[in-house]
Amino acid sequence: MFDYHVHSSFSADCSIPMEEMIASAIQKGLTEICFTEHIDYEYPDTLVFDFDKQAYANKVHELQQKYEGQIRIKKGVEIGVQPHILDQYEALMDRETFDFIICSMHTVEKKGLHYGEFFENKTLEESYGIYYGELLDCVQNYKQFNILGHADLVKRYTKQHCDNPFHDELRAIFNIIIPEGKGIELNTSGVRYGLTSGMPSDDILKLYKQCGGEIITLGSDAHKPDDIAFQFRESLELLQSIGFKYITTFDNQKPSFQPISNLL
Repeated sequence: MFDYHVHSSFSADCSIPMEEMIASAIQKGLTEICFTEHIDYEYPDTLVFDFDKQAYANKVHELQQKYEGQIRIKKGVEIGVQPHILDQYEALMDRETFDFIICSMHTVEKKGLHYGEFFENKTLEESYGIYYGELLDCVQNYKQFNILGHADLVKRYTKQHCDNPFHDELRAIFNIIIPEGKGIELNTSGVRYGLTSGMPSDDILKLYKQCGGEIITLGSDAHKPDDIAFQFRESLELLQSIGFKYITTFDNQKPSFQPISNLL
C-alpha cells in the first residue's frame, strides 16, 4: 500500500514529526510513504507555507536510511498554485529536486478558500466557475508537476451542493494534463471533512477515466498519524469498479504502476 499525500512538521499546518507519521504507516502495513510538504507562495494567512529545503532533504535521507527494509520514504512537495505566481514555482523547481510534485490550488482570486472570503458576494456557480477557470489557467501555463491534488477542493468549503458539475471545465483540464503524462490523485480526506466522497468525487473520477486518464495516486492528506491510509481499501475498490487497473507511485518523478488487484 502506498500513501502519496502525507504532511509532517515541515508543513506550517502540521506539528507531527516525520517519525511519528512513519511509525503509523509501518504499523498499518504500508510499503511506501511520500511526504508532500506544503509550499504555498502568497497564501493569505499568518501561516507561512514554506520550509527549509536542505533540512527537509537531509531529514528524508536520514529516515530513508534508518527505515530501510521497513518502508520506502519519498521526498515530495505540494505546491499551491495561483495564476500570477507560476514563475516562482518555475524558479523553485529549477533549484530543487523532488520525487513527486502535487499541484494544488488553495487560493482563488488571491483569497483563501479555507476562511470563506472567496465565496462572499458570489453565487455558488460563479465561485465554482472562477475556481475551475483559474485551475485551467494554471495547467495551461505551468508544467512542472506530476498530479493535480484534490481537483474539486472547492466543494470542501461550500455548505451547499452545486447542481453544475463543471464537467466541461474539468474535461478541458484533463485534455491538457493527460497527453502530458500527468495525472490526478484520489484524496481520501474529503470524507473526514464531511463530504460524501473523497476528492475528486466519483463522477469526476469517471470523467477522468473517460478522457483517457490512467495515472492516479492515492493520498490520505494526513496531518496526524491516525489518518494515514484513511479509507484506502474502499477507495481502491472504487477505483477498480470504475475501471482503473493501477495506482501510480513515483521515483525522481518517473511513474511506476502498481496493480490494484495486488493491493486488495
